[in-house]
Amino acid sequence: MRSRLDDGQADAPSPRSPVPRGTASPVIYDALKQDILNLTLSPGHPLDETGLSERFGTSRTPVREALVRLVAEGLASTLPNRNTIVAVLDFASLPPYLDALTLMYRVSTRLAAERRTAADLDAISAAQARFAEAVAREDALAMLHTNRDFHLAIAAAGQNPYYTEFFSRLLNEGMRLLRLYYRRFDDRLPPRYVDEHDGLIEAIAMQNPDLAEVLGGEHAVQIVTQLQSLMVPNLGAHITLTARSA
Repeated sequence: MRSRLDDGQADAPSPRSPVPRGTASPVIYDALKQDILNLTLSPGHPLDETGLSERFGTSRTPVREALVRLVAEGLASTLPNRNTIVAVLDFASLPPYLDALTLMYRVSTRLAAERRTAADLDAISAAQARFAEAVAREDALAMLHTNRDFHLAIAAAGQNPYYTEFFSRLLNEGMRLLRLYYRRFDDRLPPRYVDEHDGLIEAIAMQNPDLAEVLGGEHAVQIVTQLQSLMVPNLGAHITLTARSA
């Protein structure tokens, strides 16, 4: 049976020109991260050091360094036999993940409204401008990164580094899920989702923590609802089984 993750995937990554010495590891890391987030490399895909060194025209050392970074970010996994694969999407852990994500949307926006400075507000607004620009360009990968930056700027304004670190981990782990979410709209994200960010900024600027928490929760719920419908589409509920009259 074909996985839903296979639908609409791009072709396998093509070989690249040799990477200049001294820059190999970050270049390889960026290229592989892009392929993983864009689902060009599907969950469970092997990340063979020899094959990757041939692809990038380098030795295995910078490939190994890049893989270590990907593993640290949760985008790759090291198996007991020491082989590395693209991290699988564990749908069994999705409900508690979404619960934690929703809570952190609420907590981060509430604390930001209570504690933000003028500099924090500038940083949040700048991140939102970059996100809106990425949405206008229909650049899905840019949307992933700028959306993450926006919510982390809000978390940083809450002035609790433990919350910020935890939220960063959640956002990193969910980037491929968010990529599926954007794909649901053919990477043409509806303007209302940009407007929701603007609403969060307004509540934070007004220093209204109750409103900020409510809006943060609502923003999380619409994303969670879309992801849940994507994972379990329930098409059978809408299929007509009764015979039609001639």
